[in-house]
Amino acid sequence: MKLLKLVPDDTNIKFLKWRVPFFVVSILLIAASWALVMTKGLNYGVDFAGGLEVRATFTERTDAPVAQLREDIENLGYGSPVVQRFGEDNQVSIRVRLPDEVSADNEAAQEAANTVVEELQGNYPDFRLDGNDNVSGKVSGEFREDAVWALMAAMLAVALYIWIRFEWQFGVGGLFALFHDVSLTLGMFALFQIEFSLQIIAAILAIIGYSLNDTIVIYDRIRENLKKYRKMPLPELLDLSVNETLARTVMTSLTLLIALVPLLLFGPASLFGLTAGITLGIFVGTYSSVYMAGPLLVWMGVNSDSFIPQETVADKQEKKLRGEV
Repeated sequence: MKLLKLVPDDTNIKFLKWRVPFFVVSILLIAASWALVMTKGLNYGVDFAGGLEVRATFTERTDAPVAQLREDIENLGYGSPVVQRFGEDNQVSIRVRLPDEVSADNEAAQEAANTVVEELQGNYPDFRLDGNDNVSGKVSGEFREDAVWALMAAMLAVALYIWIRFEWQFGVGGLFALFHDVSLTLGMFALFQIEFSLQIIAAILAIIGYSLNDTIVIYDRIRENLKKYRKMPLPELLDLSVNETLARTVMTSLTLLIALVPLLLFGPASLFGLTAGITLGIFVGTYSSVYMAGPLLVWMGVNSDSFIPQETVADKQEKKLRGEV
């Protein structure tokens, strides 16, 4: 029986032919993503914003009264809350920023949470409390800072590893590809205002790991082919390397998507952001390994001599003494 092959052995797609327009599009997407983050901002969850979050379901309604809920909580004197549908149309997430002196006092914060819940239970007989979280402003600030440092440390560690494993040009290409992946992921969360919590940091770290894995496989094949095909132009060699690893890339991506798509469509609302982030990361991570990490090698002057040890002055002198020159 002949084995099924999703990618034929003779596949020869000219990926690098369109490297310039794709690279320009990528730069524009990175710029647009950061513009969205700066203008619209990220929809921080209680982990990062501080305050209290109440999750509830209105059991006898098909739609939650979002506008009325916002007005009811404003009347309590806690400012303008963020009320959003969370999962089904009759489920909501209510986030309230508390004053610093209140959020710093656990008893006062819990009392504020109880006040909000009691008010809503009194106004809406079908109100069902699904969850209640409280994070102080100081702790949320520490979470944000730690999250930024974790992402930066992961990206720099990856770049350093690639630099040591290959050459410095490969480290720069890998780092830029990771920056591309993280930027587009943040842009998606800013555009759709999906809640950004500690789960999303885990998703971004998973994206970094996946993108690294894909980039390393391609880079390793590029290195092998640089030694094998010394006179082949680099763009052609990159195309050859990507095509040779394409079957592995397709199988890995499809396997992950088979697990992620059902979870994205039918999974619990609490995991939607995590799943959406990783799903996007599969596509952008694969794309960046080809159209970000690859073209940069061409523009940074990688050639067939990159992995051939250079002869030092001492080597030349020794060869001269042996009469080999």
